[in-house]
Amino acid sequence: MCDQTFLAITFGPCDNCSQNKPLMNIYLKNEPINYCSLCVELMACQGLAKGETIHTLKAESETLKGKLEEERAKLHDVELHQVAEKIEALGQFVMKTRRTLKGHGNKVLCMDWCRDKRRIVSSSQDGKVIVWDAYTTNKEHAVTMPCTWVMACAYAPSGCAVACGGLDNKCSVYPLSLDKNENLAAKKKSVAMHTNYLSSCSFTNSDMQILTSSGDGTCALWDVESGQLLQSFHGHSADVLSLNLAPSETGNTFVSGGCDKKANVWDMRSGQNVQSFETHESDINSVKYYPSGDAFATGSDDATCRLYDLRADREVAIYSKESIIFGASSVDFSLSGRLLFAGYNDYTINVWDVLKGTRVAILFGHENRVSTVRVSPDGTAFCSGSWDNTLRIWA
Repeated sequence: MCDQTFLAITFGPCDNCSQNKPLMNIYLKNEPINYCSLCVELMACQGLAKGETIHTLKAESETLKGKLEEERAKLHDVELHQVAEKIEALGQFVMKTRRTLKGHGNKVLCMDWCRDKRRIVSSSQDGKVIVWDAYTTNKEHAVTMPCTWVMACAYAPSGCAVACGGLDNKCSVYPLSLDKNENLAAKKKSVAMHTNYLSSCSFTNSDMQILTSSGDGTCALWDVESGQLLQSFHGHSADVLSLNLAPSETGNTFVSGGCDKKANVWDMRSGQNVQSFETHESDINSVKYYPSGDAFATGSDDATCRLYDLRADREVAIYSKESIIFGASSVDFSLSGRLLFAGYNDYTINVWDVLKGTRVAILFGHENRVSTVRVSPDGTAFCSGSWDNTLRIWA
C-alpha cells in the first residue's frame, strides 16, 4: 500500500569492493551483508553453468511456477460457493456503532484488543500510542513515541504490556501498571531493530517473544527480555506489510503479506517458507488466519479479499464486486469464521459471507479510509480504526 511505503537507502562502503555507494541490505546464510548493486549482480552470476544467465534462470523459474500452477489446477475440482449452495443463507444483519473513541490527533494506523475483551491499544500518525477502556471510552495510558507514523501496535497476552513501532525501525515494549499517572516512557524497552520501518508486530503465545515485519522485506522473531534475534524470515522481495500468527492449536506457523503481491506461510522453528500464494494483482495489506488455522484471508490494493486453503494449497474464494474499486486495508474473521470483515479505502467496512462469497452488509460511519479492523476476543463486537482520527466499536 503506497501510503505506508517508505524507502530507506543506506549509503556507505560496500563490503565487497569497499567503494562508497548506495547499498543493498541482503542476507547470505542468515548473515547480513551490505553490497552495492554491481557486486550483488556479480555475486549472482558466480557459479552459473555454461550457457546460463540470470535471464535464462528467471525464464526457467517462471516455467516451473507455471507447472506448479497446472498441478494445483488439476486438484481444483469444485468452487467453495458451489459446495456452500445448500447451506442456509444468513438472515437480516444489523450492526451499529456503539462507541466512538476520540483522542488521536492524526490518522489511526493500527489497533489491537487485550485478551480481557475490554481494553484496546491504538497507534497513530501523531506519534501517540493510547490504551483505551472500550466500554467507558476512557484513556487509561498514553505514550508519545519518538517518531510519527506508529504503524504497528500489539497487546501482550497477559495484558501487562504493549508493543509498538513504525518509522523508528524499532519495536518497543512498554510494561503497563495500574498507576495511570506512571511515566511509561521511562520503562520502555527496545526489543527489535530492522533496517526499515516496522509494519506489524505480534506477541507469540507468551509475553516473552514477539514477531515483527518490516519494510526491509523481512520478518523476525525476537526474545523480549534480551532483545536477541531468535529467527529471521527471508522470502519476500519487497516490503512486508502484515503478519498473523496461526491459532495456538495449529502449530508454530505464521502468514505474512507484502508489496510483492505474495502471501507466505512460515515455520517459526526452522525459518523456512513452507507455502507461498501469488494470485493478487497488487500489494497485500492485511493477512488473517481462519479460526481453525486451516486457511487464511488477505486484503489487497487490487480491491479484493481472498481466501486460501492451506490443505488444498490454493486460493478457494475471491470476495469482490464490480462496484468496489478501492483497496482493502484490513481483514478479520468473526469468531465462527462465517463472516469476513474488511475495511476499505472508500471509508466503508464490507461484511462478507465467507462460504457463499456474497456481501451481507456495508457499514458506514467513518469519514476517511478504514485502516484497521479487529474482532474482539469473545466475538461480540469489533473495532475499526480510520484516517478520520477515530476508532469505532461495532456490535
